[in-house]
Amino acid sequence: MTLDEIDKGGFQHFMLKEIMEQPESLRNSIRGRIIEEEGDVVLGGLADVVDKLASSKRIIITACGTSWHAGLVGEYMFEQFCRIPTEVEYASEFRYRNPVVEKDDAIFFISQSGETADTLAALREAKLKGAFVLGICNAVGSSIARETNAGVYTHAGPEIGVASTKAFTSQLTVLALITLLIARKKSMSKIDGKQLASELKLIPDKVEEILNLNDQIEKIAEEFKDATNFLYLGRGYNFPVALEGALKLKEISYIHAEGYPAAEMKHGPIALIDENMPVVFIAPKDSTYEKIVSNIQEVKARGGRIIAIITEEDEFLKNLVDYTIKIPHTIRMLMPILSVIPLQLLAYHIAVKKGLNVDQPRNLAKSVTVE
Repeated sequence: MTLDEIDKGGFQHFMLKEIMEQPESLRNSIRGRIIEEEGDVVLGGLADVVDKLASSKRIIITACGTSWHAGLVGEYMFEQFCRIPTEVEYASEFRYRNPVVEKDDAIFFISQSGETADTLAALREAKLKGAFVLGICNAVGSSIARETNAGVYTHAGPEIGVASTKAFTSQLTVLALITLLIARKKSMSKIDGKQLASELKLIPDKVEEILNLNDQIEKIAEEFKDATNFLYLGRGYNFPVALEGALKLKEISYIHAEGYPAAEMKHGPIALIDENMPVVFIAPKDSTYEKIVSNIQEVKARGGRIIAIITEEDEFLKNLVDYTIKIPHTIRMLMPILSVIPLQLLAYHIAVKKGLNVDQPRNLAKSVTVE
């Protein structure tokens, strides 16, 4: 760790610095790991266990907080491309419910610090049951890194701000790398592997493009800084992003926010919508686009104020919602890495405009080492 890495570097807060560092942290996460011409991946920490991983009958992902949201995206990735049934568990629940663990299961434990108490306790419980345990963490030499059978470091660099930003996008990137590694061992073709690998390499530059929208997002934050509730809605890969966007806002601005799958809006949350309820839609042009447009129209009909994260080629939603934030297009499995960036900036600017301590929000700790 260098002095530059733990200095604010001219930024007002560590959180903003870490949001802005994401192009570089993502490059660090993929550096030396992609063989683009082969559509393949090299992950030294999994080299000895990749066959065992590819032959797993089930994958379980266990984590807390933001890492749990990354795990939810990982579930979509593993099931779509690796065709392995995947479950995502809160670490605190996993350890107390006497889970069924089979010898052909692979269990991933995700933690930025590698010291999260509940995740560490769940890991030890899984090992007692003879499970094949793997880690995804940022802190080299941490407890989870030492106690797992194998794993992958995210190489995100030090994260000082309590609310996780660059650690989250690096976790998503590592999950995508693991997905490609397993999928190529199983049934993914070289052509499909090359497409995924080349898209992954483009992600840091696309994140840079989104960060250039910082001033625009700050103006949107000015409009909504006095809101008392927010609703975040997404579908498919972007449902976990809705959860993460709501968590970021809760953590640092103390505004009540909920994330939901967009289709579930009709099953309760729609009752909350009026002119005082801002609704954030993550609505890239993908296979669920028409459905999410329908959800947006329902909110609009009830007077809700809408902020939509849309892809660059989308002119239709631009004229339908109150505010749009345009992000570059990418393949569906990588979209969460891009769509979460505006939500991090929105939460940050709202909290700053409310005069709050962004880096050290009340009642929260960077590494949760108590249960």
